[in-house]
Amino acid sequence: MTAAVKIPKRPAEAASRLLMSGNDAVARAVWEAGVRVAAAYPGTPSTEILENVATYPDIYTEWSVNEKVSLEVAFGAAMAGSRSFCAMKHVGMNVASDALMTMTLTGVAGGLVIAIADDVGLSSSQNEQDSRFWGRFAHVPLLEPADSQEAHHFTLAAFELSEQFQVPVILRLTTRICHVKGLVTVGERRERAVDGFTKDVSRWVMLPATVSRRLPLMFEREKRLRAEAEISSLNVIEDGEDRRIGFVTSGPAYMHVRECFPEAPVFKLGFSYPLPIERLRQFAETCDQVVVVEEVEGLVENEIKAQGITVIGKAILPVSGELSPQVLKPAIARLLGESPPELTPTAPMKVFPRPPTMCVACPHLGVYYTLSRLRNVTISGDIGCYTLGYGHPWNALDAVISMGASMGMALGLDKGRSDAEKDKKVVAVIGDSTFLHMGMQGLLDIVYNRGNVTVLLLDNRAVGMTGGQDNPASGRNIHGEEAPRVDFARLVKALGVREERVHEVDAYQLPVLWKTLRTETAIPEPSVIITNQPCVLIKDYHPLKPYTVIDQKCTGCGNCIDVGCPAIHVSRREMVKKPSGREVELAFVRIESAACTGCGLCLQPCAPDAIVPVDTLSMPIKIVRKSAESTTQST
Repeated sequence: MTAAVKIPKRPAEAASRLLMSGNDAVARAVWEAGVRVAAAYPGTPSTEILENVATYPDIYTEWSVNEKVSLEVAFGAAMAGSRSFCAMKHVGMNVASDALMTMTLTGVAGGLVIAIADDVGLSSSQNEQDSRFWGRFAHVPLLEPADSQEAHHFTLAAFELSEQFQVPVILRLTTRICHVKGLVTVGERRERAVDGFTKDVSRWVMLPATVSRRLPLMFEREKRLRAEAEISSLNVIEDGEDRRIGFVTSGPAYMHVRECFPEAPVFKLGFSYPLPIERLRQFAETCDQVVVVEEVEGLVENEIKAQGITVIGKAILPVSGELSPQVLKPAIARLLGESPPELTPTAPMKVFPRPPTMCVACPHLGVYYTLSRLRNVTISGDIGCYTLGYGHPWNALDAVISMGASMGMALGLDKGRSDAEKDKKVVAVIGDSTFLHMGMQGLLDIVYNRGNVTVLLLDNRAVGMTGGQDNPASGRNIHGEEAPRVDFARLVKALGVREERVHEVDAYQLPVLWKTLRTETAIPEPSVIITNQPCVLIKDYHPLKPYTVIDQKCTGCGNCIDVGCPAIHVSRREMVKKPSGREVELAFVRIESAACTGCGLCLQPCAPDAIVPVDTLSMPIKIVRKSAESTTQST
């Protein structure tokens, strides 16, 4: 048996303690480990890792166009002998897995660590997949920190493990690790010599003949990794006096177990794949029963059972969501035949419901206001801020699956439509970063297969949903430095969309947007409408004078409310009877002028001209209409 991987010790005089989130701690460890190249695509809860890495000197960092490219960039650096790092959220590995499943055969020269952040509890994702499966699937080691200090410590350990076994290592994080802060003992950077790329086609060129020789090496490496897991200091057995139940757990679930059952023995998995089966077997023999507490799938439970060790897991614990004390305590009490404890509710105080919505003056508001008025249409959406178009007041999005899927879904909706739907229009909505991430191929497929789809490409020059990060459409790199900016009109024409069917439209000009959308959906061929106003939260956006409502002129028609701007509030409602005898509700509004940025969207559907710039209230009423019109034109 080989000696366990050793983690470099930091000199005591150089060490200091900082309050860090798990994302901060991983970034710090990446710098300390001597990494030269780091790449990622933003996605909550992993985004801040690379943002923090980019603040450290000595590391090349980039926002890649997607996760697959980011992993390939990191792998290329590792081929050259440099330490490299890649980060993504859990669904990002679905995109990057094509590269992962082959680089596990080639292995690496320099250390390569891949941080995958799982969104346990679905705080900001379309699914809750368990990234621990990738360790098994790709035959690569997987480490699971339980807090910020371990996030730092395990990152350093991962690089040592990667280089000793010449294999990529997965660092599995969760939202609790990524965003919760704790004290972290840190050190300084250790530079490492880089040998450079060594030409070896039998290793780096993956053809059937070379792969057949690499496969046995991969399985032999996995055997050595199993031996390493048995002796690794990252797997810890904590003794306890109450041996009625012992726990096997990892990550944040360990913290919950320790909080709930301080007297119980715990096997804490840090190096969780390959599993240290023999140590687990010995642990199980010291307890009356063993419960596996894992988020979210019963993965470790099933692997332990397959080795003939009796454990309990998902039979008493849920298969989704966080395993908090409110979940654990009643489950274990029932297992022991005890009455479930009375738990103090931890739910937040009830407040007025605030459904997710777009920002004040968001350029997507006008797009969805217009789409909501388009009849006989099916709208496929994508991942981004504009996903919120499914909700009130627009209700203008019919399907959302994954990054870039709006294109393929739209083509499928077109080709698969029934005879009764032959006149129905199909619209696909996608953002700039998402289009570059995975949408271009879909548009090419629409053009190539002569799909009848109108594409709304919403270019707001930012990855808005994850915090406004830059991308090839923004004209800046991760450091805010000037970079080439994609010309979307030229790009979609290059993909085959006819020049006459490509339009750039100001997202704040509702009549133009409406006319263009109606025209293009009526033409039976691919077309692209590009909106070109920036996200209101980035420096490219320049606010104008705010608006207000003249109470005496507001008729309560509610047209402005349908735009969906959060700065517009209903001040009062009244029921009135129409001449026909039908009762209707009028909604009189006010505008939160402190929030308004003067985009003019609400002004355009206002029939009585009751919305004016704030500085016109002191003017005579007779010139209010003129001021409003001139403001609309300038906007």
